[in-house]
Amino acid sequence: MSIEVNNISKSYGAQKALDNVSFAVKKGEIVGFLGPNGAGKSTLMKILTTYIAADEGDAIVNGFNVHSQSKSVQQSIGYLPEHNPLYLDLYVREYLAFNANVYKVAKSRIEEVIQLTGLSNESHKKIGQLSKGYRQRVGLANALLHNPDVLILDEPTTGLDPNQLVEIRNVIKNVGKDKTVFLSTHIMQEVEAICDRVIIIDQGKIVADKKLDNLISEEKQQIIEVEFDKTVEEQLIAKIENLTTYKNTQDTIWELTFNADKDMRPAVFDFANANALKTLQLNQKNKNLEAVFREMTK
Repeated sequence: MSIEVNNISKSYGAQKALDNVSFAVKKGEIVGFLGPNGAGKSTLMKILTTYIAADEGDAIVNGFNVHSQSKSVQQSIGYLPEHNPLYLDLYVREYLAFNANVYKVAKSRIEEVIQLTGLSNESHKKIGQLSKGYRQRVGLANALLHNPDVLILDEPTTGLDPNQLVEIRNVIKNVGKDKTVFLSTHIMQEVEAICDRVIIIDQGKIVADKKLDNLISEEKQQIIEVEFDKTVEEQLIAKIENLTTYKNTQDTIWELTFNADKDMRPAVFDFANANALKTLQLNQKNKNLEAVFREMTK
C-alpha cells in the first residue's frame, strides 16, 4: 500500500477534527478526498505529510511511518498545500532551481516539469507577476520536481480557468499512471474527470469509501424535475412519499429528490392526479457525485 491510515484521531481543543479514521490507498490509484468545510480533509493531509502529528493512531506513507520516519516520508512525497506558499520575488525557473538543489535532482528535471505543467510561456516571469492559476501550476511543478512516488494535493485546481482545468486534469491523470495521487477538492466535476475512487469525510468520520462508479450506481437517490400546470403549495409537495428534499426552481417547476429503490415517477403522477394537477413535463435527472455528496453530508 502507498498510504495506510490506521485509527487516526486529532482534536483542536474541544473540537474533534478527525475521529478514528482508517483507509488504505494502493499504488497507481487516484483518490478524491471529499468533505464539506471543516470536515477534517486538510488536517488529515497535514498528518500524512508530517506537518502535524495525530493525537491517536498511526499512518504509513510509501512504507515510512509518519511519526518515526518523517524525513523519509517528506522525501518520498510531493505536496501541494491548500494555501500554496511561494517565494513571490523569485523567477519561476529560479524558484524551481532552488528546490531542485534542495532535492538534489538534475537541472534537466526543471525543464521537464515546466513543460509538464504548461509553464513554458510564463517561466521567465517572477512568481509575483503570475495569475493565481499559474501560481498553482508552479506549486504543482514543485511537487513533481523530485519525481515522488506519492502526490498529496490539497485543492490543486484552485483559481484555474476552464482551459487550464482541462490541462491540469490531464497532467494529474498522466502522472497518476505510475504514482499514487491523493487529492482533495470541492469541485465534483474534477473528481468525476480524474479519480478512480472517492473517500467522503464528514464531521471527522469517513462516511463513504468506494470506487466512483459504484458510489454513484449504488446510491438510491433519485432526482426528478416536474412541471405542473399551476402553482403548488410547498406543504402539499412535502406529502409525496419517499421525498427527501424539494426545491421550487421556477414558478410551477419543482426539483424533487427521493431516496427509494423503485422508480418514483409513477408516484409523482399519482400525486398530480390526486390533487387535480396536470404534469406538463417529468424528467428523471441523472444521479451525479454532487447529489450523492449532498445526501451523505447534509
